[in-house]
Amino acid sequence: MGYRVAVVGATGNVGREVLNILAERKFPASEVHALASSRSIGKELSYGDKVLKAKDLQHFDFSTVDFAIMSAGGSISKEWAPRIAASGAIVIDNSSYWRYHSDVPLIVPEVNGHVLDRWLADPKRTNIIANPNCSTAQLVVALKPLHDAATIKRVVVSTYQSVSGAGKEGVDELWNQTKGIFVNDSPSPQKFSKQIAFNVIPHIDSFMEDGYTKEEWKVLAETKKILDPKIKVTCTAVRVPVFVGHSEAVNIEFENPISADEAREALREADGIAVLDKREAGGYATPVETVGDYDTYVSRIREDNTVENGLAMWVVSDNLRKGAALNTIQIAETLIAKGFASRKAA
Repeated sequence: MGYRVAVVGATGNVGREVLNILAERKFPASEVHALASSRSIGKELSYGDKVLKAKDLQHFDFSTVDFAIMSAGGSISKEWAPRIAASGAIVIDNSSYWRYHSDVPLIVPEVNGHVLDRWLADPKRTNIIANPNCSTAQLVVALKPLHDAATIKRVVVSTYQSVSGAGKEGVDELWNQTKGIFVNDSPSPQKFSKQIAFNVIPHIDSFMEDGYTKEEWKVLAETKKILDPKIKVTCTAVRVPVFVGHSEAVNIEFENPISADEAREALREADGIAVLDKREAGGYATPVETVGDYDTYVSRIREDNTVENGLAMWVVSDNLRKGAALNTIQIAETLIAKGFASRKAA
């Protein structure tokens, strides 16, 4: 049985990764359509050993597809997701727009894929599923086995987020500023609020009244929705001069005792996690090693003796993959495994 897939925003960083991963994972697609804005019509995109030409989103008939994977930003998702869903296609949306709607599930398959059982059985479902923020996705994958083992009370996380999280403009700005510095050309910030080359910026997204940024709030709200609303979460989100790969320093307080060895074992047995935790130089993951990988890497697992039941750890993942493109495809794969049938075959 083949499924027909439309990738909306196919010419962007995440859209290209969606096409790559669909091919890599041999997703059971009989048709794949690359959709973009009118200015990108005809642009050639790689899909495995094939080349797709971008089609116009405005004129595409979504009644001909089973899945629409959207990575085109919140304003496009706000306008188009309900229209696509009304056509009968299942929308898996990568923007932040639908994440906090009570009738839209926010899914990381390794963590709360079971939610889709009830959603599929609901005749009044919206046909829209939200993909979480890239920082949240890798965080909850690492937290889930530990929450199951000892029940998490509180999480303090500091993120070190790559410029690709800000799209192609962010990547270009780091590249151009880095080159410019070496030829004595003073870097001029455009995408970011300050120079990003050879610098770190403790500011991602807009500031809120309480002093947190919206990016930090997303981690809080999404962790609660995906994992457990009772968990207390605080976050500091920082942009760093790394092209791809988000890192997180995570401090966790538990209700029940858990040792570093017990945590390490629970993480090793969990889906989607690779433990790299040697207490020696280089015995830990960094963004460079995780680029192109599906797994979320966990390192530096150690006990925090400042609280009764505490752990600290280091979490790294390719933000364009698990943080975005991979997770959307895993959602579609989960739906198929739970019995979602192609309309063409129905």
